[in-house]
Amino acid sequence: MSRRKEPAIPNELLDQLLAGGAASAAFEQGGLLDSLKKALTERALNAEMDHHLAGEDGAGNMRNGYGRKTVMTDTGKLAIDVPRDRQSSFDRS
Repeated sequence: MSRRKEPAIPNELLDQLLAGGAASAAFEQGGLLDSLKKALTERALNAEMDHHLAGEDGAGNMRNGYGRKTVMTDTGKLAIDVPRDRQSSFDRS
């Protein structure tokens, strides 16, 4: 008897995300998948900025808003907000 692996994202959450729309629309440009990509990318960049500002290089430095960047994804262009710091020492590459 094999054990069933628990999904990384609970089915209940997926049902909430897809409620009111066709599942196929989630994969279209500007759909749910693009929204998730944007949210995850921006969250990761903000976490990197937090780490950067907490380190030695961040002494006396602080956040300075956001810049808009466009990145190419498998579904097309995606605009993301990239955090900036006052000393311009945050390398997001």
